[in-house]
Amino acid sequence: MTADKLPKTGFLSEASDALKDMLDSLSTEVRLDTGDMLFEQGDAARELYAVVSGSLDVSVLSLDGRKLALNVMRPGALFGEIALFDPGERTATVTALEPSTVRRVRYDDVLVQIRKTPDLAIDLIHLAGQRMRWMDRQLNEQVFLPMPSRLARKILYLTERPDGGTATLSLSQAELAEFVGATREAVSKTLSGWKRLGVIDSARGALAVKDRSALQMLADPDQI
Repeated sequence: MTADKLPKTGFLSEASDALKDMLDSLSTEVRLDTGDMLFEQGDAARELYAVVSGSLDVSVLSLDGRKLALNVMRPGALFGEIALFDPGERTATVTALEPSTVRRVRYDDVLVQIRKTPDLAIDLIHLAGQRMRWMDRQLNEQVFLPMPSRLARKILYLTERPDGGTATLSLSQAELAEFVGATREAVSKTLSGWKRLGVIDSARGALAVKDRSALQMLADPDQI
């Protein structure tokens, strides 16, 4: 993905060429240093973002003030798209884990273009429906899948790279437990079993996938 273009995957994969071109033309570059906060939970939400380089941490604060990790976004990821349909408040905090570059599209700029070309609103409605279906699938997985399957899916997602390779995951077992809504003890026991089977390798807070095919099988309970 070039630095002046939005990715054509995920949320925008089925958008029309006209909508993609319009969003590309409106996007501007934002550079972040390690630890920089792009936005904070509760901030006004009026922009869509796409990761061009680096990685970003997505987290929320629980009612008792604890930070809960939700996601790690890498190049090609889009986020904040709900702001293009219904500006409100940010529901999470996004922070740079390393020097990163993102592209930003502002709601107000999109609204100006939609008023000039109303047909583009149909594309945006279509994309909103796609996003709602995706969120519904995520909720179903969190509620109905067993913890080991949720953990396997999260590790597969967090270690996937755009070039097809596999990244090392630098998260503690407690942070992984937050990702999948489980206790650290349950995650630790599951990871230990996978390590004995040669599916993963872990040491000092770093985790690497040794057998991705086996982990994909574990991620699908119907295949076990």
